[in-house]
Amino acid sequence: MAEQPGTVAALKYCKEKKLKLSLEMRNNGEVIIVHCQGRIVYRDEAATLSRTVSQILQQSQKLVLDLSSAGIGVLALLQVLAKASNVTLKIAGASPLVQTLLGLTNLESVLEVHPSLDAALASFHEEPAHQEACAGR
Repeated sequence: MAEQPGTVAALKYCKEKKLKLSLEMRNNGEVIIVHCQGRIVYRDEAATLSRTVSQILQQSQKLVLDLSSAGIGVLALLQVLAKASNVTLKIAGASPLVQTLLGLTNLESVLEVHPSLDAALASFHEEPAHQEACAGR
């Protein structure tokens, strides 16, 4: 099955033998969701996540990183990459520990964090109405 230009396959799975991280990607309309399971804090895992997200940033304008099963690591770098590529990046499903770390590191002020994947996806649908309301001022 051939992919259309500018799209990401419905499901891709990345798990390297030595890494303690697996990534599963899927489309949800125009939003790409990357489910992260494992640790993101180590160099190789962070590099793999960065590489994967960099590829997605070239193909999509909306991205959710689902951290319901992952750590914190390289999120600030990914936000910088997303912003430079004019991509809206949202974080979903961070564990209580990750939420605490986001607060302690002040990353919660840089990242758009949602309690669940559904909440992150729903927030994309809320944006156009918010933007139109702001434009009407």
